[in-house]
Amino acid sequence: MSMHTMTARIHRILFLLLWGCIACGPGCSDSARNDEAPSEGTSSNRYNQGNLVSGITAQAGGSVFLIGSGIYDITGPAGELPMMGYAVSDQKTAGIHMRLRSRAFVIGDGTKRVVFVSADLGQLFQMVKVKVSEKIAANAELARYYDTKNVLLSATHTHSGPGGYSGYFLYDATINGFVKQNFNAIVDGIYQSILRAHHNVKPGKILVNEGTLEGCGGNRAVEAYNNNPAAERARYESITDKTMTLLKLVGLDGEEIGMVNWYAVHPDSIGPENKLISSDNKGWASYLFEKDKGTDYLASKTFVAAFAQSNAGDVTPNIGFGLAPPDLTFEKNKSLENAVLKQYSKAKELYNGATRELTGSVDFRHEWVDMRTLYVASAGTTTCAAGMGASFSAGSPYDNPSPVPLFPNGTTVDSVRWSEDAGKAALSGFLGGIFAFAWPATNNAAYKACHAEKPVLIPTGVAHLNINGPTMTPQIMPLQVLKIGNLAIVAVPTEVTTMAGRRLKDTVKTELASVGVDTAVIAGLSNSYASYLATREEYALQWYEGACTQFGPHELAAFQQEYAKLSKAIVSGADVAAGPTPEDVTGLTIDLTAKVVLDDKPLDKEFGSVITQPAASYARGSLVTVQYWGGHPNNDLQTQGSFLAVEKQVNGAWVAIAWDWDPETTYRWERSGISYSKITITWDTKNAATGTYRIRHKGHWKSGWTGKISPYEGVSESFTVL
Repeated sequence: MSMHTMTARIHRILFLLLWGCIACGPGCSDSARNDEAPSEGTSSNRYNQGNLVSGITAQAGGSVFLIGSGIYDITGPAGELPMMGYAVSDQKTAGIHMRLRSRAFVIGDGTKRVVFVSADLGQLFQMVKVKVSEKIAANAELARYYDTKNVLLSATHTHSGPGGYSGYFLYDATINGFVKQNFNAIVDGIYQSILRAHHNVKPGKILVNEGTLEGCGGNRAVEAYNNNPAAERARYESITDKTMTLLKLVGLDGEEIGMVNWYAVHPDSIGPENKLISSDNKGWASYLFEKDKGTDYLASKTFVAAFAQSNAGDVTPNIGFGLAPPDLTFEKNKSLENAVLKQYSKAKELYNGATRELTGSVDFRHEWVDMRTLYVASAGTTTCAAGMGASFSAGSPYDNPSPVPLFPNGTTVDSVRWSEDAGKAALSGFLGGIFAFAWPATNNAAYKACHAEKPVLIPTGVAHLNINGPTMTPQIMPLQVLKIGNLAIVAVPTEVTTMAGRRLKDTVKTELASVGVDTAVIAGLSNSYASYLATREEYALQWYEGACTQFGPHELAAFQQEYAKLSKAIVSGADVAAGPTPEDVTGLTIDLTAKVVLDDKPLDKEFGSVITQPAASYARGSLVTVQYWGGHPNNDLQTQGSFLAVEKQVNGAWVAIAWDWDPETTYRWERSGISYSKITITWDTKNAATGTYRIRHKGHWKSGWTGKISPYEGVSESFTVL
């Protein structure tokens, strides 16, 4: 190296260090202060993020990345809000089994960054992505690095979370409206998890490992799967995707930062009779992994483990176990036990055995696509305005049968049971006739012909609840590809069937092979939600998943075409047009859900008074139950807090050892009379150490006179565990 070159490099490093000290100001985090100023000019330069951290530079193309993780509470209203997933309107929240979390990961290569978020939600609706992006844009520190294009939000698809956060009629109809309290909790929680991940960025390594997980899921639509070409099916050993792909994030200083894996299985091990908020099998697996690593859910920096969703559209955890029960214990719910422990154990094995480092650049492409009119070159025609087929009403027969099965699975336009009159009559009685307004929209001949074998029952892409309102579901879809070294993440705004996911991964890997990508994963239910994505052959049979493939028979081919375009742009370095901006529908919504008017209690009692005290002692393994006079849980969501604490006496002091996010506890709310609330807290002592304990309840009550919401607490008598 010449003296001139060495001097120039020293000057460059001194400049970076000097700029890092002054650019952010006194309130900036250490990680942000160490970032190089973004370049000005082209849109691609807007993401130029050279980084010098602790004297180590992350460089595009190398094996040192900038990595950070963050986690935050997104638990919504725990009382009287219908849940999202089973479309059972009387499945309303009545407490908490496990809190819901947003888990965020920031990864950069010194030039560009990406964000991957896995959220314990039924779906990741489009308005959530839009509003999270707006919050990021409003934060100057974050806006330097992140926006819609490089932030990927994915839902785990738990069926035991509160709903009402879409803004589109089809998805909010069974919830009785759009609930801003839940929506805001989700948007802010996801944003806070990203902010934490950003502040925790440091140089590190990413290790990748893959393995086969057997016996965790079965194909619930075998008839449809078997309609795929025999030669294609012969390429695979199973009729579900059994591969778990895992990333292990470790700082160069040896600190374990986080883990994220993708595995395809539905989190519907807990059935529709359950009314306690729960993250189901994926969230519970995350909890177990994080417990091993000492995760502190209240800390701004802690280990984060995400069990993310993949191409699970036709994969159920319940085959071999029967329909999912409402039970929340492994002893009574074997499907839950099986899915939790097998995912957790396989992730531990892959994490501990990970040795292969990701190497290469970080990149991304994103576009908004109007799926009503997208020309599909391979098909010589366009996609269709969205529509839900007759078999949509049947649900999945193995784990999610519909509460209103108007037509059976496999109903096509040629089926004996289908006719225009039958469809109209069925829809007029569906959910009290709330979709009757939509029927005239199905009379368009071109619209019906576009959907081919699908007899459209609900024309979600052309019907409007009112003339100035949005369509019943979003029609402009976000498509996105992230590249992290050798790995590609394909963000799909649907529930993707097994074979559809395999085709998408093949498409993206083929296009990105020249830049070193040899591994691809599907991130299902990402950035928006358009129900399912089936192959053309699966669509032809109109099983549940095909009937829910909204944009017609060529939707998968259209997605393959667009993901190939995004991947080619990554290879060539070309920009991709942003596409049409989706409308903001959050201001056009209604909310008919129950609201808290006031809280009351018996005259001789206080809020927090104990109705039922615990026994004096319990044998280990017994269930402790305490009941209180309390307030409605929707008065305050206790975000980043807890409605309960199990406290142990340690050296004369009371120390909390379990909260409402621990699966051995439950917090139950029930209405008593007109305005009384009874709060029942249980604690399973099977893992408890011997000692003296008590149970504390925290909540808020609302005054009927002033509307003021005030906190209260109640504490049980002490008891011993023997």
